Amino acid sequence: MSRNHTNGSQQQLDWLHRYSQSPEQQQALYRRTLGVVSVSQVFGGAGLAAGVTVGALLAQQMLGTDAYAGVPSALLTLGSAGAALLVGRLSQRYGRRTGLTIGFMLGGVGAIGIILAAVWSSVWLLFAALLIYGSGTATNLQARYAGTDLASSKQRATAVSMTMVFTTFGAVAGPNLVNVMGNVALSLGIPALAGPFILAAAAYLLAGLILFVMLRPDPLMIAEMLRIQGLQPSAHPAHNRTTPLENKKGIIAGATIMVVTQVVMVAIMTMTPVHMQHHGHGLGEVGLVIGFHIGAMYLPSLVTGLLVDKLGRAVMAVASGVTLLLAGLVAAFAPADSMILLIVALCLLGLGWNLGLISGTALIVDSTEASTRAKVQGSVDVLIALSGAAGGALSGMVVAGSSYPVLSIAGGILSLLLIPVVIWSRSSRQPV
Repeated sequence: MSRNHTNGSQQQLDWLHRYSQSPEQQQALYRRTLGVVSVSQVFGGAGLAAGVTVGALLAQQMLGTDAYAGVPSALLTLGSAGAALLVGRLSQRYGRRTGLTIGFMLGGVGAIGIILAAVWSSVWLLFAALLIYGSGTATNLQARYAGTDLASSKQRATAVSMTMVFTTFGAVAGPNLVNVMGNVALSLGIPALAGPFILAAAAYLLAGLILFVMLRPDPLMIAEMLRIQGLQPSAHPAHNRTTPLENKKGIIAGATIMVVTQVVMVAIMTMTPVHMQHHGHGLGEVGLVIGFHIGAMYLPSLVTGLLVDKLGRAVMAVASGVTLLLAGLVAAFAPADSMILLIVALCLLGLGWNLGLISGTALIVDSTEASTRAKVQGSVDVLIALSGAAGGALSGMVVAGSSYPVLSIAGGILSLLLIPVVIWSRSSRQPV
């Protein structure tokens, strides 16, 4: 054991020496890291799609009421809050590889627990498993940071967006396999609504395995070594000379942008499947709408990243607020039997979330350095997850007490808070 530990430490020192001495090797590792994370995101996207698509419907079926249909989303995001903190701390101490691998593996275990809960009709097991399943969601989001560790300030948003683009493939395929996985589940004697979680379990476990095997050397550890040696690449040196107050301001602004977009997106998204079923839409139609929604959450990312890097974080954050407002209005006033308008509303909802997430993430990376980055990122993602939990839990109660249109309009209005946040973030600091 001692010899293995010594060999591992020597290998790490060799890696650090190799990459600290060669900018070309740094760029090669940057590209390789993006490739590995992107591949894992394909499977991570498929894993998270199951809970989004049928989580509320499974709870509705097991509980027999709509009032608590938002509880699965709340528990999933609450579990992702704890996992975000855990993954962030593990990543800061042991590297991205360890933190992300453990997070995805926990997500797979949670998906297996949900399947067992459905088979045994155990509501309490369902709730506990949803908490653990949330680890996959948190890890899927935190993986976006891994690609930024070796990126310059002009590459950061683009690096985030590239990993998110690959999430699209799995995230879109997942909802559209609802009926297929439902039939697979029935053939195994498992309730149909638990079928997508069979896919989720396999996808999360495979994502964790890919990162464990291939994410070497660890990009965060290399970035920290470069920072210590004063070699961290930066296209804007001014970003490295900001005062602690300006860094704190950037963190607060980035976190607030992502929190608001998460609340609005989760609240409207959670109740859309229930709203559709109340108006005669089948499970296949629900899967189609959610598939378009998740595609809009991730597919625009490559273009979004380029725009955030070129036009600035603030401009795209305002665009996020306006897009989410439009999404809320379309969802509120669209006829319930109109699949096209529901798809438009959910696509706008996904796009608004995408704009907010990438601009907010870039602000967080701009405002941190490798020695504290993963820890801060994990803490910020806790806030995002908790806000999503609140949005998911309250969404069902709002709809039960009023209506889906009221929920959608309220979400759209809330998104306008991004404008004063951006104005505040730009005061007494360099434009972002």
